[in-house]
Amino acid sequence: MAKLLKKPLKLALVQLASGSDKAANLARARTKVLEATSNGANLVVLPECFNSPYGTKYFPKYAETLLPSPPTKEQSPSFHALSELAKESKAYLVGGSIPEYWEETKKYYNTSLTFDPQGRLLATHRKVHLFDIDIPGKITFKESEVLSPGNKVTLVDLPEYGKIAIAICYDVRFPELAMIAARKGAFLLLYPGAFNLTTGKMHWELQARARAVDNQVYVGMCSPARDMQADYNAWGHSMVVDPNAEVLDELGEEEGIVYGELKGERIEEVRKGIPIYTQRRWDVYPDVSEGKVKLEE
Repeated sequence: MAKLLKKPLKLALVQLASGSDKAANLARARTKVLEATSNGANLVVLPECFNSPYGTKYFPKYAETLLPSPPTKEQSPSFHALSELAKESKAYLVGGSIPEYWEETKKYYNTSLTFDPQGRLLATHRKVHLFDIDIPGKITFKESEVLSPGNKVTLVDLPEYGKIAIAICYDVRFPELAMIAARKGAFLLLYPGAFNLTTGKMHWELQARARAVDNQVYVGMCSPARDMQADYNAWGHSMVVDPNAEVLDELGEEEGIVYGELKGERIEEVRKGIPIYTQRRWDVYPDVSEGKVKLEE
């Protein structure tokens, strides 16, 4: 069995409460990322829309231009803050997500940027599945009123460790995305996400554990902290789940950092005990990862 995770990696998920001041949000993110790396984190993740409030009415106001890359500091202060922070902290940094405006298409996207320890951009993921739901008496939300979807599976190669996959929030509900990433060699699925108090209670932990047990890989779910004064109330409960669907660590509602020690041996142990990777019946159903897949790696 090929080793997916070449050496142990310490993962940190930063749970932040972001307000209306973008500069203050970026400064707060810097403080918490440096705290995480001072505690030995090699890979740090920020929440969905960490640089702005979450909500369709905020996306155009807070959107930044990322293309052509690299953008200027005026076009994207968040891009440059993340790049500099990755270099300063000497860690891999998944910048949660930020609202993006692309001049070529005149469209807005919910976009995640991943940087290496030298501050170089490794990958860009635009949220593939837009959060359009209507639960009567609970919540109605339609990202598609403002946002456009991305169109690819995002795999990122961390040379010392192996491959990780980046997706955003509602993407976690679509197991095909996770399965393709896992079958292409990802040892970790990362989801910066802002579930709300309705969907969070119902499915946050369930989805995290389901994606882990489906694919026998690690899963990281990174939420904003809960702010009951905000228009949108995030669930919180950022968590790290192991390949056997066990929750390794979890936060509550408040700001904080959750850590996970990821080890290749754990993936091997789980897959040896329950060998689903050698038991799939491709004579009965197709391998979703072998179909027509738009992939970035």
